[in-house]
Amino acid sequence: MPAHRYDAIVIGGGHNGLVAAAYLAKYGKKVVVLEARHTTGGAAETSQPWPEAPEFKVTTLSYTMSLMPPYIVDDLGLRKHGYKINPLGMGYLPHPDGRSIIDSGTNPATYASYGQYSKKDGGRIGPYYEWIGRIATIMHPMLDHTPPHLGSMKLRDLKDVAHLAWTLKKRGAASERMVADITRLFTMSCADLLDRWFENDVVKGMLSINGIIGTWAGPCSPGTAYVLMHHSTGQETEGQVASWGMPEGGMGAVSDAIRRAAEGFGAEVRVSTPVEKVLIRDGRATGVVVRGGEEIAAPLVVTTCHPQITFLRQIDRRELPAEFVADLESWRSRSGTVKINLALAELPRFKANPEFSPDVHGGAISILDGMEYLERAFQEARSGRAATLPFSDCEIPTVFDRTLAPEGRHIMSMFTQWVPESWSREPHRAELEAYADRLIDRFNEVAPNFKASILHRQVLGPYDMEHDYHLIGGNIFHGELTVDQLFHLRPAVGYADYRSPIRGLYQASSGTHAGGGVNGLPAHHAV
Repeated sequence: MPAHRYDAIVIGGGHNGLVAAAYLAKYGKKVVVLEARHTTGGAAETSQPWPEAPEFKVTTLSYTMSLMPPYIVDDLGLRKHGYKINPLGMGYLPHPDGRSIIDSGTNPATYASYGQYSKKDGGRIGPYYEWIGRIATIMHPMLDHTPPHLGSMKLRDLKDVAHLAWTLKKRGAASERMVADITRLFTMSCADLLDRWFENDVVKGMLSINGIIGTWAGPCSPGTAYVLMHHSTGQETEGQVASWGMPEGGMGAVSDAIRRAAEGFGAEVRVSTPVEKVLIRDGRATGVVVRGGEEIAAPLVVTTCHPQITFLRQIDRRELPAEFVADLESWRSRSGTVKINLALAELPRFKANPEFSPDVHGGAISILDGMEYLERAFQEARSGRAATLPFSDCEIPTVFDRTLAPEGRHIMSMFTQWVPESWSREPHRAELEAYADRLIDRFNEVAPNFKASILHRQVLGPYDMEHDYHLIGGNIFHGELTVDQLFHLRPAVGYADYRSPIRGLYQASSGTHAGGGVNGLPAHHAV
């Protein structure tokens, strides 16, 4: 007989698990969160990786906020629990040719900056941002909707499809031109899409970043145009499309705020408590077994683990439909990302822009030469070699947030790509360090003081992400954001509505619809 009984069990204490627990507890349920690691937050954590320098804190894996809608922040009262987002500049590209692109939004300075490389492209930046913003505004409601059962002829499902279609129509998706544009976004590569707008390789490289970030795909891979649009639907910090931000206290502060909200509503959180098995009787979830054999009972279980962990490891496959198992076995969760965290003695002094500027040092700093540079890096990894010249998306949160480092010192997050996706199976430690060396050398070309300013560094590859953070394949989205793994197909046909084949067992991981990014939407929708 189980010693503990609850109204609901949440498996996983990452941000989605904590959001699910907070909502369930707010609605009066007795809830327990079971987290395998020693701390909550999952990939959205702040840590102190250098014992010899505990004064430095880093955003270990996830490093920026967007996509979390204001209604979740307000529903859970996150601001009173310490949730605060600092603005992130739009983008900065210091180029080895001595020039730079400073993207500060839709304004003449941005157009002129891109115009250094092509006057034609500088003139098209404004219309392009208007176009992608318009589509993002139309498509954003899809993130707020539970995917309907497309293909089902049940009246309820047909009504759901009609409701979604009407919602999109009201947002402006009724014209043939707009339908064509949306179709292109779902099927094209970001390279092909950007070729329709721009001519210069550097400009196209800068604008393709949102299409490749975190993906096992280069800019020439079909479907990356959708990923580009997906990352343009963010609402931090001022409710603007494509606005991003850095949390005060690092990403862990976001998870901590959600945890405090959940506990404030009455939820119980247990760490170092890995779930080994989901208990099922007559096709219904009745609880779980945790490491050590303890049974915990509840009529409702919400899992926020990677779908392959829950359905292929914690449940006997004989309890599941064969087609569902086949879908999960075929679920692609590859990654070639490497996260590098640095403690710096001083800010980088860029050749192109040596003076401090919030638009430069407080923005997303891109290390790349152009579109061809990015595609070459991916193709090297695809052929089994780490990129000779890696790409990196860098941020310096301490420009705004002095809680992460001593005065005058700084933290840098470098989200980098690509290494072979097979590296999730072995550490490849020496090769990772050599990869990091090459990236740092490349950064030093555009900021000559950079290499000498590094006090400490942490290099985390796909193996670390899978084995320490339970991100299968090292994929930060719990599954690739490709057309065949989105919306009504995420993560399996017929089960994109957060339900599962097991009654009483719901799924709310980033591997479900709206997942990808720290947004809490899967948990909100599941509850």
